[in-house]
Amino acid sequence: MREPTKFIDLAACEELMRGGSKSFFAASSLLPERVRIPSIALYAFCRVADDAVDQSSEPGVVAQLRARLDAIYAGEPGEIIEDRAMAMVVHRYQLPRTLPEALIEGFAWDADGRNYETLDDLHHYCARVAGSVGAMMAMVMGVRDPHALARACELGNAMQLTNIARDVGEDARHGRLYLPRSWMREEGLDPDAWLRSPEFCQPLARVMERLLSEADRLYRRGATGISALPRDCRGAILAAANIYAEIGQEVASNEMDSVNQRAVVGSARKLTLLYIAKIRAQMPQRCDPAAPLPAIAYLADACAHAVSQPRNRPFPKRSFDERCEWLIDLFERLSLPQGRH
Repeated sequence: MREPTKFIDLAACEELMRGGSKSFFAASSLLPERVRIPSIALYAFCRVADDAVDQSSEPGVVAQLRARLDAIYAGEPGEIIEDRAMAMVVHRYQLPRTLPEALIEGFAWDADGRNYETLDDLHHYCARVAGSVGAMMAMVMGVRDPHALARACELGNAMQLTNIARDVGEDARHGRLYLPRSWMREEGLDPDAWLRSPEFCQPLARVMERLLSEADRLYRRGATGISALPRDCRGAILAAANIYAEIGQEVASNEMDSVNQRAVVGSARKLTLLYIAKIRAQMPQRCDPAAPLPAIAYLADACAHAVSQPRNRPFPKRSFDERCEWLIDLFERLSLPQGRH
């Protein structure tokens, strides 16, 4: 890959993302620097791409994202800071293109307003917008074991299911519904009618309970893959899983009502979960060798065919002045995102 024409400071992406996800940053504080910097760069690209689709009414935005991905994989990312940082990560860790392609496909489904009839349909969506990110994070940490990569994808799916449960009311007010529609009909709810006038009710609570039960199942299975991570990365990923699972517990403690209120895990509780994760990560379970969830099987297969080891090329170190230049550039172009991931 040719060096970009301007210096890149991957740490600048951290400032972009600082306001975007408190859960992500709480957990990432436990990552070693060699992993934390490229992870934040990866997260920055995913987040800005998500916002580009979510906030734009232009019909060609998904095609533009795919063209940007073409340039990233060609080693010619242009002047967009997140793209240039992502290019460094892609080529250093040999990320198979299937993974970011899946992510963009999931964003396209959002733009198209796709409906999800069954839990399997919903898992296919989660695999794209979250399972793919789990796999990319694992590869950045050096994981190449196929079972561990499958568990990483499933952990991503679990977190996305939690996001969906937490944001039912917020999504509905924006005309979006991610709950399995067949489950709603089984409870006597017409999905389209409910979406036009979203209200909390006991039938909805039962749908939410089923969704969180599936998330918990995947948290348990996905967390077994943590044993395949480097020792100094395990605590951060277990912390992220614990914090997200705790959001689900908060939804449950609110009697499954995420229409009228949004579940939040307080700072003190997050700190407790961080310490618990750091301790428990020293004695991880053996990785579950089960076949991958069908929806994420193609992601796991793409990882299995990737180059076995990352390229041994350090990220460039830049002067303080150069870092300031990129940081000012970043803030001039973008405001802090406030999305749900």
